[in-house]
Amino acid sequence: MRLLIVEDEKRLATALAKGLTAEGYAVDVVHDGLEGLHRSGTVPYDLVVLDIMLPGMNGYRVCAALRAAGNDVPILMLTAKDGEYDEAEGLDTGADDYLTKPFSYVVLVARIKALLRRRGATASPVLRVGELTLDTAARRVHVGETEVVLTTKEFAVLEQLALRPGAVVSKAEVLEHVWDFAYDGDPNIVEVYVSTLRRKLGAGLIHTVRGAGYRLAGRR
Repeated sequence: MRLLIVEDEKRLATALAKGLTAEGYAVDVVHDGLEGLHRSGTVPYDLVVLDIMLPGMNGYRVCAALRAAGNDVPILMLTAKDGEYDEAEGLDTGADDYLTKPFSYVVLVARIKALLRRRGATASPVLRVGELTLDTAARRVHVGETEVVLTTKEFAVLEQLALRPGAVVSKAEVLEHVWDFAYDGDPNIVEVYVSTLRRKLGAGLIHTVRGAGYRLAGRR
């Protein structure tokens, strides 16, 4: 899944991006409210971490503008302000959750995971497609009773397919959600990961729909 961090404290933004990347997310970072609004409106992010005190345009205005445009991306607001009125204003503009600095990184990750589960309209972190089971919280995969060890990126690619079982997911959609904005390599990297997943999970689980993308079938 692909996240956007809009935070002008560069050291904090870098630390968050590093930690969330290690969690398996593709992460883009911008340091200006106007750029955050532009990027959020042009890239299909799964979640935005949005600071309130930003140059160019503050987080309240960014959030309000996204909601006014019909963009329902989950927004987790961050702020150095501490007060119930600040929190209320953030939520009133359309934010989904709110954290006051300094915050626990563990709590941040938990809030992000909760918002992403809510986005998927399910309270369960477990995805099941046929005999394939993905525990998105523990990052574990089983085929039947057998656990299969995947790398962070392999899991992320598989998760994108499992979120839409039976549907065709294009190579471009996988790239958009699994690799960050800075990636400028060969888009055929998706084919490489799909090939590796087939080798680990079984050749019949992921079907290629020629000219369209991939479909997770859940059967070997």
